[in-house]
Amino acid sequence: MTLSQMSEIETTSSPQQKQHWLAEQMLRWSGLPVVYLRPTAFFEGLFLPTAKGIRDDDAIRLPFADGKTSPIAAADVGAAAAAVLANPEPHIGKVYELTGPQSLTMAGFAQEFSGALGRTIQYVNVPPQIWEAKLQEFQQPAYLIAHLVTMAQLHRDNRYDRMTDTFQQLFGRAPISAAEFAQRNAAAFTPA
Repeated sequence: MTLSQMSEIETTSSPQQKQHWLAEQMLRWSGLPVVYLRPTAFFEGLFLPTAKGIRDDDAIRLPFADGKTSPIAAADVGAAAAAVLANPEPHIGKVYELTGPQSLTMAGFAQEFSGALGRTIQYVNVPPQIWEAKLQEFQQPAYLIAHLVTMAQLHRDNRYDRMTDTFQQLFGRAPISAAEFAQRNAAAFTPA
């Protein structure tokens, strides 16, 4: 089994996505019995890095404009992997694209977090250049900055606005919603 990304393509400007694409090509060429899991984006990757802003300023700050996205919780990706590994034979060679239960703009996610946390959370659309400068200021590695900048552009281009019922089919329940994710991680998002 390999974990990749729904957005992985050969022509991406993200070093990480290029490596995912190359790894998938190598596995296909190898003839090994592989199952491909491709989550769109992780709740944890989008919202835990912004937790300080949510906690301290009631704001989600990202450069995604009005692009929609359908993130999935890491626990759900793990559950999908466990379901496949419990009986791998019928899954060999298949590609499973995994999304959360809803595709929303960041303003929509702010509303979901507001309801779950019991206070008003706003989405602040940060200009991409300012966001990239902040990543550099925090001394993030160049490959990570390139990946995050690419992901932000893909979000602005609405490339993460995808929905599948793959998780439901593999695991037998709906994936965790944004509100559930906020509730489960309330300690990270709530002022002390």
